[in-house]
Amino acid sequence: MISMAASLLIGIVIALTAAWGALALWMRAPFSPGLRGALTLAWLASSLAAGAALAWPAWQPAWYAFAVAVIALLGWWFTLRPSNDRDWIPEVARQTHGEVDGSQVTLHNVRNFDWRTRTDFTPHWETRRYALDELQSVDVALSYWNRPAIAHALVSFGFGDDRYVVFSVEIRRKQGDRFSEIGGFFKQYELSVIASTEEDSLRVRTNVRGEDGYLYRIHMPLDAARSLFLAYVDSANRLRHTPRFYHTLTANCTTIVFQMARRIVPGLPLDFRQLVSGYLPEYLYDLHVLQGAGDIGQYRRLGRYTDRARASPTPATFSRDIRQGVPGIDTR
Repeated sequence: MISMAASLLIGIVIALTAAWGALALWMRAPFSPGLRGALTLAWLASSLAAGAALAWPAWQPAWYAFAVAVIALLGWWFTLRPSNDRDWIPEVARQTHGEVDGSQVTLHNVRNFDWRTRTDFTPHWETRRYALDELQSVDVALSYWNRPAIAHALVSFGFGDDRYVVFSVEIRRKQGDRFSEIGGFFKQYELSVIASTEEDSLRVRTNVRGEDGYLYRIHMPLDAARSLFLAYVDSANRLRHTPRFYHTLTANCTTIVFQMARRIVPGLPLDFRQLVSGYLPEYLYDLHVLQGAGDIGQYRRLGRYTDRARASPTPATFSRDIRQGVPGIDTR
């Protein structure tokens, strides 16, 4: 006879398996909403029956039915593979990739869209060249849309004369997709690394999508900055050849940045703020990579560039305009 403690433990496992399976089926089963709903309900009914068998031995056959259902679900789950061949939305239709020749880096498919509204834009995909020995700065941009704990992180590399290239780890959405943090746990999106101009990726978020933008100058050795730049290029190249699923916790915009930075700064400490990306400024402050202000409140206040972005008269001056007053940046 199963002990009370063992029954409780088994019950918890069944409950967790039931919840995960229901979400996986609802999010990813390749059927119509009605059929997905029926399949999800059948799965939950099987889970409840298996749980009931803990109290009523007569229900024991439900164990076998649930075990078969679990095996079938896992078998289907592991058939889901990431792909680079889907009907993508325009802003992620192409993949950035690069070639390194000594100190010269050539980036293909650098996005430089002319955005007028969310749906009205002129696409431009460009090839641009950068000299690593001209790299001068690294900035982290955070874009918030509705919650203080969640922000999208972008890294901008400056090459002088207001020449910046932004790397952004993005979900690669298909036509008809809407972003869902829960969907990010269930193989709903592929992962992409997109290089773009600031006039595209930063401006579209503040001026078109209505998000709130903050900029922080990261003070790090130039050798480390070059290594970080090359790590982004390498990640983009690998994703082009080996697609990967986005994951809300383990493969998102901040965890990928951290994984690459840790290759450059061994022993970089783990921190919960790498997951709740809205609090990344506090993490950067504690790492002593911010300079030019007295406290984190001042960094946040002066780093907020939303109003400056919306007041910027032309894309040609956008990068300089948003940096006015940002601690650690001399815009003279």
